[in-house]
Amino acid sequence: MNDALSTATDEPILADCSIHLVGPSEPVTGRVVGSASCMKGKSASFVRHVSIDVSGTPLEGRFRAGQSFGVVPPGVDEKGRPHKLRLYSLASPSFGEDGAGRVISTTPKRLIAERSPQRTGDDPSDHRLFVGVCSNHLCDLRPGDEVRLTGPSGKRFLLPADPSRHDYLFLSTGTGIAPFRGMALELLRHPSGPCRSRVELLMGSPYASDLLYDDLLRGLAREHPNFAYHPVISRERREDGGPGEYVHQFLERRLDRFREMLESPRTLIYVCGLAGMQTGLFRLLGRIGLADRYLRIAEEIAGVDPAQWTDEQIHRRVRHGPRCMMEVY
Repeated sequence: MNDALSTATDEPILADCSIHLVGPSEPVTGRVVGSASCMKGKSASFVRHVSIDVSGTPLEGRFRAGQSFGVVPPGVDEKGRPHKLRLYSLASPSFGEDGAGRVISTTPKRLIAERSPQRTGDDPSDHRLFVGVCSNHLCDLRPGDEVRLTGPSGKRFLLPADPSRHDYLFLSTGTGIAPFRGMALELLRHPSGPCRSRVELLMGSPYASDLLYDDLLRGLAREHPNFAYHPVISRERREDGGPGEYVHQFLERRLDRFREMLESPRTLIYVCGLAGMQTGLFRLLGRIGLADRYLRIAEEIAGVDPAQWTDEQIHRRVRHGPRCMMEVY
């Protein structure tokens, strides 16, 4: 790595971005141009990669990798009111699926579940199946179908204005891989040439068959020696016979690979996925003495051994700092 790339850096200067160009009261119309499963194999989940043409709308060319957009599903709810919009992470780079910013994409997962009591008065014997309104709307769309859109949203979960000044540790679970697909393509297949910074992507999944974009990510790893892709499976044994693990456990087990990266002032951590996945990461950073580089610790627990932090303390007293970007849901 040359001197320019090894220069110490700290807080990132994030790229400029546009937000809220299209509001929910006046959504614009996009047109679906592609829909395909992005699963690795047969799974109990159904997740698709949906591409949408936004040509001729205020959204054209105005997204950045890491942002999200709104989808307004058709119809009304059980009270007769129009459905509210749902936000979906952008899965494409800033230059779009088409290279010109006209086609954006996202990674919807069908919600399929049995009914259960949610409010006082709900019938406890009603266990009929229900499906998510917007996720299934998106997954059902075919090329040529129209979809109502808003956005962009988000100005924090972005790559730096100068990506070469940093290295990247991406931690994801489930459809939290969506922004990292866009960011990886942004860094490695940018029209101006690939970024040569170190990029490590950890993808957490219950089973190997639940991995998303697996072929693409393995291909990127073969093409770019500075990019590494690590599937982390929690409910299957590892190839070495060890037990399944979560993303933070993989990170800890492989500190021989990641410690130097975590200690570097160049490194930024991005986390996207299910709420709670940050707990193990925060506790790990504290145990290995690196919490002050990525986190903000409240005075009330500043003197507590991080190994003893409770989940409640982490939830209320630990916040991510400028070098740790967080999108959990």
